[in-house]
Amino acid sequence: GAAAELRRRQRAGFGELLRSIRGLPAALPTLPLELTVLYNSLLFTVGASDSAIEGEADGIRQGLLRVLEACGACGQDLSTEELWQKVLQEVKVEELQAPLHRLGALQAAWWLAAGRLGSIAGLFQLLSTAEDTGRACCSKGQNKLLSLLKAWRVPAEGASLPLVQSAEDLKEILCTAAAFLQGLQELEAGNFSTALSLLQEAAGGFCSKKVLAQIYTCLGCCTQRMGKPQTALQHLKRALQVDFQCLPALSHVAAVYHELGETDAELQALALLYEALEKNPPGAASSSPCFLIQTELLVHRPILASLLRHHHPSEVKYLLAQRCLQDGRVEDAVEHYLDFLALLQEGLQQQVPLDGSSALPRIPEVFLEAASALEQAGRHQDAITVCEEVIRRTTDLIPRMLRVEERLEQLECPLPGAGLADGLLSQKESLCCLAWRTAGYLHQGWAWAKLGESKEAITQFSRCLSDLLRVRLCGPGTETTENLLPEMEVLQKIRLLSLIGRGTQFLELGKHKEALLDFQYGLQSSPGDPAAASYLVQALWKLDRKQEAAAHWQKLSQSSPREEGQQEEKGRPLPLYLVSWLEQAMFPHSEPLARSIQDYLGTAAQDTS
Repeated sequence: GAAAELRRRQRAGFGELLRSIRGLPAALPTLPLELTVLYNSLLFTVGASDSAIEGEADGIRQGLLRVLEACGACGQDLSTEELWQKVLQEVKVEELQAPLHRLGALQAAWWLAAGRLGSIAGLFQLLSTAEDTGRACCSKGQNKLLSLLKAWRVPAEGASLPLVQSAEDLKEILCTAAAFLQGLQELEAGNFSTALSLLQEAAGGFCSKKVLAQIYTCLGCCTQRMGKPQTALQHLKRALQVDFQCLPALSHVAAVYHELGETDAELQALALLYEALEKNPPGAASSSPCFLIQTELLVHRPILASLLRHHHPSEVKYLLAQRCLQDGRVEDAVEHYLDFLALLQEGLQQQVPLDGSSALPRIPEVFLEAASALEQAGRHQDAITVCEEVIRRTTDLIPRMLRVEERLEQLECPLPGAGLADGLLSQKESLCCLAWRTAGYLHQGWAWAKLGESKEAITQFSRCLSDLLRVRLCGPGTETTENLLPEMEVLQKIRLLSLIGRGTQFLELGKHKEALLDFQYGLQSSPGDPAAASYLVQALWKLDRKQEAAAHWQKLSQSSPREEGQQEEKGRPLPLYLVSWLEQAMFPHSEPLARSIQDYLGTAAQDTS
């Protein structure tokens, strides 16, 4: 716009003036003007870029060398820090003090953007008088850098040219940015109390509404990590009050409500976030034109980018679907999952970051979660269709045989050598594909069972079990659960659920021997599993092997509470797409079977007596 064009012209004007002055030999009478022109020129350079300050300020270095040249000294071989030390200790010309102080504040801005806090502290110790330094040191419990910045006395504005940004404003911005930056560093390091104090200092500083909202967002994240969710909510809501465009604050609000178990509030926050992102997709927000150097140009840490990451609308849509499914809101979950799958047709994968920061799981897992939601909503045919897509897409990606020899630790820390690392990743990917494909068959099996099609259900369960035979576990220690890869644990659970599913359908068809075999295999696969053990008892009972059934039932009733506790303690969380089938596989006839067995045991005891 017009303001940007004006800045461009002013920048060009100051640049031309500076080149003209530097064409002449350095002279003490003209140095105050030269340094003021340099100050304004650098400010316009920063303001015109409207992006984070990077690199060294070569103009400042040239200015310091010109000062030394005018005083008959040189410093070409010195670092910028050493140059500042030499100039401030040796040049005592009164007229140069104010221009040098202003240039020092500008140097601090460059160093702050580079995270060179020690260099800034050293520079401001040189800039401050002995009285100022003493005042800074006396402030016990305060941050050293902030104390030095606050103690620095800004020189009077007796410049030969008007200043495009006053040194007083620059000092305020430096104080705010230094507090904000150090607060983020402490937050990264896990020193939450120190981080909280520094971020609160920054929140009381001199900055735009946009930055103030970011600071409150960081305060919310800090207090959440300190285990203070209610305080976190207050800070995050304050961020939204200051700047309603600060949508990352809204996503953190949803996360805090999730932590508190307040699902209604969490879903409401996610719905608002989705609506806001749909209406106003996040773009590069332009900075306020009031100041050329601003806090947002000085503070850029990885944690800040992470905390303020804008979610893509599709990520929020997925979170809505996932949370509804987890909370048993099946109809809502189905609606959100179908909306999300529709977004896939619009090239979603090109729009979502692939650096691991996205909330989205792998796409086949989303399909399987959608199938789980459809299944729970009674839309069995739709669930079968969705799973068919997963099966179709993974068919050509799985080798005929998979030998798994590496333990979890070896996969996470591969040995040096790209070839070996690539091999391990390839094996992991193959296991993921196998898990998705077999889970697709598992879902189809249970869906056909719900439709009353036992034979079709048995076919799908059998396909699942046949695919699982592709995996061969070998190597020391792989027979124990704690050494299994996470993917192998998932495959083991899919095998168990398929055996239980097929066994129940054999029972439906009156094929009790086949059912018994499946439940026995299930217990071999997952010893002590209460569902498989209960179905085993039922199969034995239907085969009229009542004594064996009673013995297994007694063993089960004594051991299952302890074993279930152990499983919960040791097992890793299962993928969401399998959770509903764990509930589905639970034995539904415990009480009637228990009564029958107790009657049988009572009668047997009477006969014996």
